[in-house]
Amino acid sequence: MEGLRASYGLSPTHIPTSRSKTQFTKHKFLNFQFNPVPTSTFSRKSPSKSKLFTAIPLSPSFVSTPEPELEADSRAEKFDWYAHWYPVIPVCDLDKRAPHAKMVMGLDIVVWWDKNESSWRVFKDACPHRLAPLSEGRIDQWGRLQCVYHGWCFNGSGNCNFIPQAPPDGPPVYTSKRACAAVYPSTVQHDIVWFWPNTDPQYKDIILKKQPPFIPELDDPSYIKMSISRDLPYGYEVMIENLMDPAHVPYAHYGIMRTREPKVKGDREGGSPVELSIKKLDREGFVGDQGQFGINKFIAPCISYAHSSPVVDTGDGAIADAEKQPSMQRRQSLIFFCIPVSPGNSRLISLAPTNFNVWIMKVVPQFIHHLAINKVLDSDLYLLHLEERKIMENESSNWQKACFVPTKSDAFVVGFRKWLHKYAGGQVDWRGNHGGALPPTPPREQLLDRYWSHVVNCSSCNPAYKGLSALEVVLQFASLAFIGIAGAAKHKANTMVAMAVVCFACSKWLNHFIYKNFHFHDYDHAFR
Repeated sequence: MEGLRASYGLSPTHIPTSRSKTQFTKHKFLNFQFNPVPTSTFSRKSPSKSKLFTAIPLSPSFVSTPEPELEADSRAEKFDWYAHWYPVIPVCDLDKRAPHAKMVMGLDIVVWWDKNESSWRVFKDACPHRLAPLSEGRIDQWGRLQCVYHGWCFNGSGNCNFIPQAPPDGPPVYTSKRACAAVYPSTVQHDIVWFWPNTDPQYKDIILKKQPPFIPELDDPSYIKMSISRDLPYGYEVMIENLMDPAHVPYAHYGIMRTREPKVKGDREGGSPVELSIKKLDREGFVGDQGQFGINKFIAPCISYAHSSPVVDTGDGAIADAEKQPSMQRRQSLIFFCIPVSPGNSRLISLAPTNFNVWIMKVVPQFIHHLAINKVLDSDLYLLHLEERKIMENESSNWQKACFVPTKSDAFVVGFRKWLHKYAGGQVDWRGNHGGALPPTPPREQLLDRYWSHVVNCSSCNPAYKGLSALEVVLQFASLAFIGIAGAAKHKANTMVAMAVVCFACSKWLNHFIYKNFHFHDYDHAFR
């Protein structure tokens, strides 16, 4: 889709087809297709700034076709869901003046700005007094988080500083450990707030031992980065599978995203074989091979990361060796942070750093980019929501028996399911925070609602929504004003009436635009 390309500042989109020995023409970019990239582009920062190590080392062994058997290996070292950093939300979507309620891994948390320490804090969203949600509170004039139920106040370390109901000449009950708020370790990396899902004091300084995954492009000033965050009504597993599956693009996003047309089309949409394979799979995730289009890394538990190698456009439609002209190198990536929220719900933070076509990002308002991306997300949202329920009906542990995946285009999906069953217990470990049952399916309009899942929290879409809504009201008042002037004026009454009609028509069109782009945009595949 042209809109999606513009939103991420990318060149025309295509999905990979089968490998061939024909000359590779000008670079085309889509969700998961890239030129080969060095294996060390994705690293985790160690406590020493001078050292980086590869999250998933490559191996010469290949899994060239999907493997049907995904049974858990009792001998494999298990993945601990609560021993990793989790992204919460981009900093740009947070208001420092108020606390924000979020959920990750089934945990209710509150994110708030500690102005005294100039840092974002993440607390358990429950006041120790009577468990009222701290996210409904406020930041007081001293920069403390105040529970608005009874006024208890907490500093950035979780210590209670003030209990209004305690007599000033009585025992200092606010100093009790039971009066402290539960604090999760938190940090900001790549302009995203991260938290460690354990409030045990032994993890207070976990950032010194283990840091969130580091992505070089997101800290490189030569890259333009645009992010979007949205809550989605399907689970973490389904989200990751969908983002790793380029073969669905010509069908689920038909008419929205452009795809490479094969030499021989078997159908209108132009689907064709996609050569995918798994290079190595271990407890920390896997590395996927996409042939001439590069690699895709799954960094457990949250990151799907794809990267293109340097590409040089010589101007004659051919691709030159990037090393020969380093000053003209073009690089681009797609990074998806896939966050488990609760059973049947997830949060996506998507970034697309690129070092070319940067003018698009600077000229086009960010909310326009978001409108295009939301259209893509909506086009397969409903079917993914229903697919998850059908998988659960067959029990997720029997996924390999319920689903028939005979082609290489499903290799990444099979690889993820194999990781999930072999190392991670077959599903997200909610630890009693949720029973695992999926919530009921709401009406379609509510399911695809954009306002509460994105707009209300977005620092670009929310102001645009408010501004366009205000303009709609102005046009309505202008229409009434012109009618009044036409009735009172002796001359040019027809002109005033015409102006009134134009303003009214514009207000109605704007109302439709606001509803379709900020609330509900349906997608009927049968009529595409």
